[in-house]
Amino acid sequence: MEYRFLGASGLKVSALGFGVGTFGGKGPLFSAWGDTGVAEATRLIDIALDAGVNFFDTADVYSDGASESILGAAIKGRRDQIIVSTKTTLRLGDGPNDVGASRSRLLKAVDASLVRLGTDYIDLLQLHAFDARTPVEETLSTLDGLVRAGKIRYLGASNFSGWQLMKSLAIADRRGYARHVAHQAYYSLIGRDYEWELMPLGIDQGVGAVVWSPLGWGRLTGKIRRGQPLPDGSRLHETAAFAPPVDEERLYRVVDALDAVAGETGRSVPQVALNWLLQRPTVATVLIGARNEQQLEQNLDAAGWSLSPQQIARLDAASHVTPPYPYYPYWNGMFSELAPPPVAAQGEATS
Repeated sequence: MEYRFLGASGLKVSALGFGVGTFGGKGPLFSAWGDTGVAEATRLIDIALDAGVNFFDTADVYSDGASESILGAAIKGRRDQIIVSTKTTLRLGDGPNDVGASRSRLLKAVDASLVRLGTDYIDLLQLHAFDARTPVEETLSTLDGLVRAGKIRYLGASNFSGWQLMKSLAIADRRGYARHVAHQAYYSLIGRDYEWELMPLGIDQGVGAVVWSPLGWGRLTGKIRRGQPLPDGSRLHETAAFAPPVDEERLYRVVDALDAVAGETGRSVPQVALNWLLQRPTVATVLIGARNEQQLEQNLDAAGWSLSPQQIARLDAASHVTPPYPYYPYWNGMFSELAPPPVAAQGEATS
């Protein structure tokens, strides 16, 4: 397994992380993802650890806390081998203060997560979304206090826009607070919006990407094909309303390119899609999920090898879309003299 620094921090995370949203299976969304219990979760974590995975990601809202509880039970006795990432901000409860990133909510949420996870510290706490109704200073001062208290070691954000993340970083710098070193964002061959603003911000500010849904909400598993109905068992049957949107013709164009590259490499379509992400700038870890051992082992085989520059270029071309204003003039050459220089793929890696 390859290990990468998480943004500008000194923390090294595995290039592939394990997203445990499949643990628990409570509610209409998460029951469609999976219903892994403690025994099976323990076995999956055994496999992931044997492969060198050290980063495990959950959230308090995943199955109403059950995902955290099952992860905590499954890592009991080996906490020191694992980097635990969890998230909070989304609504969890019916009370007026059971949502958001206020001081009241954060203090309560972190203590509750610690109990469910069975630990006395969280390696990475990420705000699950930007709370526009709470002053950023209140949120950041509270998080900084939790870091100083030893309950949290590193901070991150998730699903922030560029200005929201930059505002948070600027206030943290001005006040001397702990700053975000990670941004958990949607990024895939059929969802490249991350590249327009958040990737340049990550390069400039030292914020590493924790990639969620790298297979485009299950669309890049190799099972969805042009002119064919959704296969039985696809989670898109039940969760399409939650899925990031994608133009169907673009999806099929990308799948055609993935098929071609998979044939050349002897790899599967999802392995190629995951490996493409591992070559992208700012990407610290790509979260893979699994309902069973076979899925996990197949996804783990996306690491340890690299696509050729020509194969990457083919996938880039198949998945390209023209970005919106004000980004496209920098991409199409109109402002080329002012554009930042080209950047290499993820560096600072160790084996």
